[in-house]
Amino acid sequence: MRSRLARAWSLKWLGQTVASVCWISSMLAYGINSPGDMLQVCAASAWLVANIATLATADAD
Repeated sequence: MRSRLARAWSLKWLGQTVASVCWISSMLAYGINSPGDMLQVCAASAWLVANIATLATADAD
């Protein structure tokens, strides 16, 4: 059973979290000009929420 901190520092979790935050940041920096842009922000946000949820359930594994 891995602790939340250990999971948060794993390369896999950090890589995915940084990627999703960068995706969200780039969308906000370049602007949301179309429905497709909004879908990208939603997808990146869902990815980030899923990564955070893995920490919340780390003790349940």
